[in-house]
Amino acid sequence: MTDNILEVENLTREFVSHGQTVVAVDDVSFTVARGEALGLVGESGSGKSTTARCVLRLIEPTSGTVRMNDQDVTRLRGRELRRFRANAQLVFQDPYSSLDPRMKVSEIIAEGIRIHRPREKESVVRDEVAELLDIVGLRPDHLDRKPLAFSGGERQRIGIARALAVKPQLLVCDEPVASLDVSIQAQILNLFQDLKSRLGLTLLYIAHDLATVRHLCDRVAVMEQGAIREIGTREQLYTNPQHPYTQALIAAVPEPDPREERRKLTARRAATAAALAAGAPAPGTNQPEAVAR
Repeated sequence: MTDNILEVENLTREFVSHGQTVVAVDDVSFTVARGEALGLVGESGSGKSTTARCVLRLIEPTSGTVRMNDQDVTRLRGRELRRFRANAQLVFQDPYSSLDPRMKVSEIIAEGIRIHRPREKESVVRDEVAELLDIVGLRPDHLDRKPLAFSGGERQRIGIARALAVKPQLLVCDEPVASLDVSIQAQILNLFQDLKSRLGLTLLYIAHDLATVRHLCDRVAVMEQGAIREIGTREQLYTNPQHPYTQALIAAVPEPDPREERRKLTARRAATAAALAAGAPAPGTNQPEAVAR
């Protein structure tokens, strides 16, 4: 067994729309080391979430391979596929729609345990659920409440506890803080950091916001139009980005220092003017406002 828990090779996913073939994921390859957090970033529609869903076998890839613990995920069936689903869990983007409003928190968190360990004693399940609630920073009296009683940040903590309930090795986080207030985003990112070190989790973290990725991830892969344009360590990507698209993403990250932000804005305008004068596309032309947040 290698040190890589996840190996994705030449992954491609095509969709047919109105008789036309659309390549959502285009020959993507990357690895995630055991205990690492890999960030997958890019604008909306760049193929990040489709890549994650192929990795988790929520949708089938058109071609390519996904290996987890040296096992080809694309070939798993029956009991082996169920075991894989316990080992690789998803934290959803929207904490409001991803929780069943009719279920109590205790039922939501315990559901995965009951599915994957149906013979487990009820007392053991209750103890594990209570421990998970504590790990994600919620109180015991939250167990008997339903999702409507909680804020967005608290609901996301419940979703994280649900994912952890089956003791996964890999946690795929699909823009898990995108719909939360900035102050709450920092709390959830700190929680992921704590879980990574405390439980030895491996993270595939999807985001359009490079600022959150910089806080959490060890390496970053940048996607555009279904393909990976650049991949490297956090330091490499933020201090010396090589691809023009990565450079545009980095330039769009807001600076807390207003003087530095003005300097960056002036530099971007100068680069745009120079490109237009030379008859070339302006830098970052493909980048929508959503990426610049």
